[in-house]
Amino acid sequence: MEKVLITVTKTDNGYAAICELLEGWVVTVTGNFTQLQQQIKQSIEQYIDWAKEDSEPYSPIFDSSYELIYKFDIQSLLCFYEKIFTKAALEHMTGINQKQLSHYACGRSKPRRAQEEKIINSLHELGRELLAISI
Repeated sequence: MEKVLITVTKTDNGYAAICELLEGWVVTVTGNFTQLQQQIKQSIEQYIDWAKEDSEPYSPIFDSSYELIYKFDIQSLLCFYEKIFTKAALEHMTGINQKQLSHYACGRSKPRRAQEEKIINSLHELGRELLAISI
């Protein structure tokens, strides 16, 4: 199964999703991750339908099974999940103080690569821990 990268960034009114495989394709979205995924999937399907109708070229990846992979920048990631992860919880998980996390979320500063990795690795570790839980 082919992987299709979707880059998600923060905008003034929500988020923008970009797929480099679809020239000129940009979707602006709001809401939670499930809504984001649905809107992006619907938009890609519409784009491909229009390209086929107009005999316009598009990547053949979209003619077979593919998986969407979402890449957030740190600002959009922190803002997107701010109702789920408090700054205090993120500080506890990452070791990065709340004030600095707020600067990243507001776009006042951009984290160094090592800080980005701390945030991502901490969230991935939480995900692995949650997957191991059973009732």
